[in-house]
Amino acid sequence: MNYTATIQWQRGDAVFTDNAYSRGHVWKFDGGIEVPASSSPQVVKLPYSVAAAVDPEEAFVASLSSCHMLWFLSIAAKRGFVIDSYEDKTVGVMAKNSDGKLVMTSVTLRPRVVFAGEKRPTSAEITAMHDEAHEECFIANSVKTDVRCEPVV
Repeated sequence: MNYTATIQWQRGDAVFTDNAYSRGHVWKFDGGIEVPASSSPQVVKLPYSVAAAVDPEEAFVASLSSCHMLWFLSIAAKRGFVIDSYEDKTVGVMAKNSDGKLVMTSVTLRPRVVFAGEKRPTSAEITAMHDEAHEECFIANSVKTDVRCEPVV
């Protein structure tokens, strides 16, 4: 399986060599969607970053959360639980590692799941489904970052 994205950036009329150029760019995906992207304003100060755009650090955190959610939904459905909504306010922490390099040192998922219907999982079953989703998540299995899940029950 291959997954693709096209990343496009244009200099415009910026000098470039003075390092005062826009970091704004576009992510294009195979389904046709285009996403405004930029460096994080926490890394490259405004106006060279675009605050309203998605930055790679946010995308990294979102991809971990999204992958976990998709597995969780699948697992819950197979177990006969009905979910009305799922919200995860995920937080990624960037810090220096032992080599002094900035890395995403941890990502904490905080999913809040609202179940419907008469069959409701216990807290233990919810935790077990989150544990299974974490074990199955392709993205979490692909990174060195300590990916944590702290469900909000």
